[in-house]
Amino acid sequence: MSRALIQLGTSLALACLQAACTQTQLEPGDGKPLYELSADEVVDPIPRPEKLVAAGNFSPYQVNGRTYRVMTTGAGYRERGVASWYGRKFHGRKTANGETFNAYLATAAHRSLPIPAWVRVTNLDNGRSMVVRVNDRGPFHPDRIIDLSYAAAVKLGFADLGTARVEVVAIDVPGSRDLRAGGLPGAPPAGYRYIQVGAFSQAESAYALGQRLQGQMSAPVAISEIVLGDGAFYRVRVGPVNDHQRLLALQSQLQTLGYTETRLMPD
Repeated sequence: MSRALIQLGTSLALACLQAACTQTQLEPGDGKPLYELSADEVVDPIPRPEKLVAAGNFSPYQVNGRTYRVMTTGAGYRERGVASWYGRKFHGRKTANGETFNAYLATAAHRSLPIPAWVRVTNLDNGRSMVVRVNDRGPFHPDRIIDLSYAAAVKLGFADLGTARVEVVAIDVPGSRDLRAGGLPGAPPAGYRYIQVGAFSQAESAYALGQRLQGQMSAPVAISEIVLGDGAFYRVRVGPVNDHQRLLALQSQLQTLGYTETRLMPD
């Protein structure tokens, strides 16, 4: 593959804000990592105070034509519903806050809790309970309330089932509330210069999207190849755009054009 094809313009990327979240049982092609854990190997993380950052907390945001808002604090949050899990397909990809998803760590995706957040998840079918750290967005399936990592699903005893009935309770970590007193950012911070439009396992699909965007956008468009182990995926990005208001306007334009699963990204 030629470098000229990969460099369609300047860049716009994917990640896995939504990638981890549109599952019925598991996302097509997803599954357990090559190394399967036992419940005894999964360690609960220790909650600690963390500052809220803009990454992953942009609010409101849209996915599949629906608008979601991020809570300014998770204090008092408690909800019962269905949990799903994600694993091999997303291992090594970026989460909503820019961290790297590790299927072997106890993490989760949630639609509205601030990122990062700490929650206790209890499997109502078997009574197992554990702490997980929320660092991603999703699930966007209407019948799910949280999407757990493979490791967390193993610890909670439903990795072989796909879903489970759970209770999710936010953990109020001492010190976090003061760190969050300023609320959530309403605009991208310095360093956010790209809009991710999509990511694909097939280069042809990425190139097709890139070609369409070049005829629709007034900003550069680029495709980049990301190598993960023996495989690769291709992400399509619009940018760089240094003016924050223009970046937001371009994101709004993309949503109007039907690209509803966009996300802002740093360099």
